[in-house]
Amino acid sequence: MQDEPTPIELTKSVADFLRNDITPLISGHQAFKLRVAINILDLVTRQLTREEGSDAAEVERLRALLGEDGSVKELNRALAERIAKGEVDLATPGLAEHLWATTMDKLAVDQPNYASYRRELGRGG
Repeated sequence: MQDEPTPIELTKSVADFLRNDITPLISGHQAFKLRVAINILDLVTRQLTREEGSDAAEVERLRALLGEDGSVKELNRALAERIAKGEVDLATPGLAEHLWATTMDKLAVDQPNYASYRRELGRGG
């Protein structure tokens, strides 16, 4: 759907409104709960922003690694099954790189200010 504002714009606007206009008005436990809600909205915004590109890249890596097609969920299930059977391990070409890239994509959404994540970004990793 191409309606404006987009879901990304909506979640960001609500988070900004709560952060800038409401946070200064409350304190104590209610302020803590508000910060939790803002963090959730920020996470959803990051997920919506990055999801399409990171899922597409993950599918491409999995297709190359497994030699089969499917959704990100199906391919991850196939990878897990192959790992469990001992058919794929860290010596398998491309697996370590795939796991690293997937982890970095997930951290970009879940914990973008995590010190180790920021350090690895700085290394270009």
